[in-house]
Amino acid sequence: MDERAALGRLDETLPAAGDDAAVVDGLVLTTDMLHESTDFPDGTTRYTAGWRAVGASLSDVAAMGAEAVAAVAVYGAPEFDWDEIAAFVDGAADVCELVDGAYVGGDLDGHGEFTVATTVLGRTDAPVLRSGASPGEAVCVTGALGRTGAALRHFQTGDTERGNDLFRFEPRVAAGQVLADHATAMMDSSDGLARSLHQLADASDCGFAVETPLPIDDAVDAVAADEAEQRELGVFLGEDFELVCTLPETALEPVRERLDVPLTHIGTVTESGVTLDGDALPDRGYTHG
Repeated sequence: MDERAALGRLDETLPAAGDDAAVVDGLVLTTDMLHESTDFPDGTTRYTAGWRAVGASLSDVAAMGAEAVAAVAVYGAPEFDWDEIAAFVDGAADVCELVDGAYVGGDLDGHGEFTVATTVLGRTDAPVLRSGASPGEAVCVTGALGRTGAALRHFQTGDTERGNDLFRFEPRVAAGQVLADHATAMMDSSDGLARSLHQLADASDCGFAVETPLPIDDAVDAVAADEAEQRELGVFLGEDFELVCTLPETALEPVRERLDVPLTHIGTVTESGVTLDGDALPDRGYTHG
């Protein structure tokens, strides 16, 4: 059984776990695990690891339209180096501060490889789920896509400074709270735009007709050899942590006036099927190793 099959079975057993975060009495709760071998390329600093690990869970809170309250992390490693631990905590605290949350601690554990498990708590009285999209609405995405893909290319070529810079993304917590006033469905793009659209389509029992040009990060231009690689990094690779949402077209301009990040209208909600420029868009994206 692969990861997606296991998650599907868990959704049947634990219905509250089917969105980006669970909702309990006005609180949202999410947890993630990242490993050195699959999530932190060679050259990733402990500061970046702390930022990115906690940021990934903060992104789940953002996708629910919630405010960030607090985060904790379990730090596992073969041995403990104080400078590395301190750098990790600094990164975790800084990304929390960026979104008006607090990093409040966690746990240390010996482990065969550097591994981080993060948990973030948020708060909202009106969470945005994945299941409310309706045909005729606009489908939109915040920011730009492909930042992580570009970062991985820089890590591969030894430009770790640029790789670390691109790996430290801003969780869209503020944008999520603005979008929550109008969004009918929302999730983050951690599994890639293509897979996120399919997941939203399944949850809302609808389809999407998406059109190019898509908002691709400028950093992709420096590493992509051609349009095909640009699309691979921007649409399928994932781990960009932007918000993918649906909302009435009449709400687009009022929402844009309040956002501090770009919101691109990439398509329309349809009755069924997920297409890009009229062709079927494969359900392909990030999968944990």
